[in-house]
Amino acid sequence: MRKIALTGIKPTGILHVGNYFGAIKPALALADEYDTRLFIADYHALNTIKDPKELSANIRQVAAGWLAAGLDPEKIIFYRQSAVPETFELTTQIMAFTSKGLMNRAHAYKAAVQDNTEKGDDPDAGINMGLFTYPVLMAADIILFDADVVPVGKDQVQHVEMAQDIAQAVNFNYKQQVLKVPQAVVQEEVAVVPGLDGRKMSKSYGNTIPLFAPEKELRKLIMRIVTNSQGVEEAKDPDTSQIYLLYKLFASAEEQQALAKLYRAGGMGWGVAKEELFRVVNRELTPVRERYEAIMADPVTLDGILAKGAAKARPIAAATVKRFRKAAGID
Repeated sequence: MRKIALTGIKPTGILHVGNYFGAIKPALALADEYDTRLFIADYHALNTIKDPKELSANIRQVAAGWLAAGLDPEKIIFYRQSAVPETFELTTQIMAFTSKGLMNRAHAYKAAVQDNTEKGDDPDAGINMGLFTYPVLMAADIILFDADVVPVGKDQVQHVEMAQDIAQAVNFNYKQQVLKVPQAVVQEEVAVVPGLDGRKMSKSYGNTIPLFAPEKELRKLIMRIVTNSQGVEEAKDPDTSQIYLLYKLFASAEEQQALAKLYRAGGMGWGVAKEELFRVVNRELTPVRERYEAIMADPVTLDGILAKGAAKARPIAAATVKRFRKAAGID
């Protein structure tokens, strides 16, 4: 049997090109090697999004975006976290095996406390229990589906380590493997996508290229990419140009070589490079954008896809909860 991989997606904003190459493509590629479970972490989003209309819209936009980008719901179990209530039962169960000290060491909580302290506020000002216990819910997301591997960036490894600690505590207490202990797979080769200002593309920097931007908006954004003051006639280094780094993500090897040659030869202005970047970006994203618009125009079908995914997910989740209940003497 193939091993199981699990990935969660928090619906906290519009998908952008950085998400496409940094998260979506690597996650979908896993399905070639693993039995993959992929969920929309809508309860996690409650920590930051309190507006119901915004959260509902985000959930549908993210789901449609992943489907438009190539997610095959017949190949991948794709579901909303909130549609699998066993997630929350397991969260309560494993709370009894999670030390407060472990939660105190969580990166997000520590960062919030540090920020409050630096501002002279009470250390716990504005921190809700959703944030504080976030790693337990995440551990339940992972453990519930018997995940062998969880692909993460380096900054997310701690969450998987906490899930390991919790699962091992349960297994040690009951002297049997009640819960599968997951492993983190650090995605070292995932592309770091430069934003409009040259920094890493991120919503927090306001430098993103939305994945489904209309053609005119897409061109306008690309023309805003920050460049240096080199003149048209000067030779330019493609390897230090964010225009070229973005171009490499979308262009063929032959196209990359041809544009790099123009950079080094001189006689090419930044406007020409941006137009060429727009051409290859629009070429790839136009069919993705069209699929996205079609999916968003049919919310009944979209909701049905997610409901079907939840129907596949729940028996797996129920089996894990049942194992815990039996081991604990509750069943």
